[in-house]
This record gives sequence, C-alpha cells and structure tokens, in this order.
Amino acid sequence: MTEQMLANYPPAPGTWPRTMLHTLVFLAFFAFVALLGIGLTMDPRSIPSPLIGKPVPQFSLPPVKGRVLGLASADLKGEVALVNVFASWCAACRAEHPLLMELKKSGIVPIHGLNYKDRPGDAEAWLNELGDPYTRTGADISGRVGIDWGVYGVPETFVIDRDGRIAYKQIGQLTAQALRDTIIPLINRLRR
Repeated sequence: MTEQMLANYPPAPGTWPRTMLHTLVFLAFFAFVALLGIGLTMDPRSIPSPLIGKPVPQFSLPPVKGRVLGLASADLKGEVALVNVFASWCAACRAEHPLLMELKKSGIVPIHGLNYKDRPGDAEAWLNELGDPYTRTGADISGRVGIDWGVYGVPETFVIDRDGRIAYKQIGQLTAQALRDTIIPLINRLRR
C-alpha cells in the first residue's frame, strides 16, 4: 500500500457504509431501468403459452344462460375449432365481436365461447344484443376454468387441433390481420 492509502486506512467512521450504500442504490436503480426498458420493448401478445401442444385442460361448463349447449373438453376433439374467452364487461370483446360474427358466417371453423367471470344475465343480454357466434358456450362464472387455460385476461382466443390440443393462443383482441395472417392459415394447415 502506498503512504496515501495507508493514511486513509481504515476509512473514517461512517464513510465506507455510506459510500457502499450509494453504490448499491445506484446499481439497483440502473438494474430497474434496464429491466423496465427491456419490458417496454416486448409485445405482451407474443408471450408464449406453456399449454401450446398440450391437451386442453379437463373441464365441463354449463351453458351460458339462455343457451342450450355448454362446453367441455370432450367437445374439443374431432375437429379443428376456435375457443374465444369473452365477457360482457370487456370493451375489447365488444370490439372484436363483429369479426367473430363474420367468421361464423364464413363457416371456416366452429367457434366456442368461454364466458369468463360474468354475471349470467349480463352474458345472456350481451349475446342477444350483439349476436351469438358460438356453437357452444360455457359459463365460467368463478374463472377457475380460465385459470386452468392460462388466461391472463379477456379476450383471448385459442386454436384447438382435432386431437384436442392447443395449437395457438391469441392474447388480446382479435384483429382482421391476425385472422388473415395467422389464425386462418393455421386452421387450414391443421385440417390437412
């Protein structure tokens, strides 16, 4: 050690901990800003689902009030299908609903609805007002089935292959572009 280092050694009482604390606070702030920056550049809709390629969770739901057919995992085998998670209180669900109605008219794929954490009368009134694009509609009033499906929020849409496996998950509102560029081409491939 040099003479100057020895003259300042040991550090004056209270100097070292204060300097170390400032350094740690700076490093923690820098790490936070870096992680925030990385997070802001990510698209939340591109979060991969751990359920892709796996069978749909086992479930059986009663029909939405005013509907006859409920929805169960057994209903999702034998044909390629779409499962749309929706709720009457969801603004994005209302915005995507015309696309689902068009898709139903086209007959490209059966669409099933998973009504998530909704009041029975509200779900019924919503479908009566906007139209019902669903072949089967299950009432997941408690949200337990949605949790098993890995639902982050509504709307979400799943493509199910004919073996009852989840082939794709769309997080957020469906768009015409997502249907045209991703979902419908996938449905056509799965049908081969």
